[in-house]
Amino acid sequence: MVPADGGRANDYDSIAEGYAAENETSLLNAYYERPAMLEFAGDVGGRRILDAGCGSGPLFAALRDRGAAVTGVDASPGMLELARRRLGADADLRVVDLADPLPFSDGAFDDVVASLVLHYLEDWGPTLAELRRVLAPGGRLIVSVEHPFAITLMQRLAGGKPNYFRTRKRTEEWTMGGQTARMSFWDRPLHAMTEAFTAAGFRIDVISEPPPAPAALDLFPEVFRELGGTRFLGFLFFVLQAG
Repeated sequence: MVPADGGRANDYDSIAEGYAAENETSLLNAYYERPAMLEFAGDVGGRRILDAGCGSGPLFAALRDRGAAVTGVDASPGMLELARRRLGADADLRVVDLADPLPFSDGAFDDVVASLVLHYLEDWGPTLAELRRVLAPGGRLIVSVEHPFAITLMQRLAGGKPNYFRTRKRTEEWTMGGQTARMSFWDRPLHAMTEAFTAAGFRIDVISEPPPAPAALDLFPEVFRELGGTRFLGFLFFVLQAG
């Protein structure tokens, strides 16, 4: 979940502790994004999985608990230190920026999970080509990104006039654990995402806007009362297959 946006300015190291703590229990991460990623991954027993942008390791841990052989990469040494504490000294964790070539052989993995990381990249092409390279034939790339319509809607409600159809940079200031960092994202329309996937040699099997985990309704009742329903626009999920 940590960036490689060719924009190495995103300083997750400075907010690592606070971000990791928020990620453990938040509605969007713990009860929406992560359960959905695990549902799409399905039975991973014995599969070799690259967690691309592993952050502090919660998804890595869940996949490993389900029997996968997991390797985690992230651009933030601070986040990887937290992952090491969680996962143990024998966990395969490496500092890697996804904007750079990956230090793995062709076909090294059966699956890649890219959890909330691609939206930090201005150009998806080189990264997707590398993820495709390290996947075995028929391997899967399972992706979550910020929902492009949700981002556009929020910006318009805030008084902005974003052009949904243009790939554009967005900057936010995050304060977590008493530390503040400026974070940059690249918003792009759905058609730009799907075109990038197919140009990299992937077949799109799933595009999904799933509901949250059932427990979320009891844990965050005020949120769902305000929404007036049990679903919301948060992230967009893809399951892609390498040819």
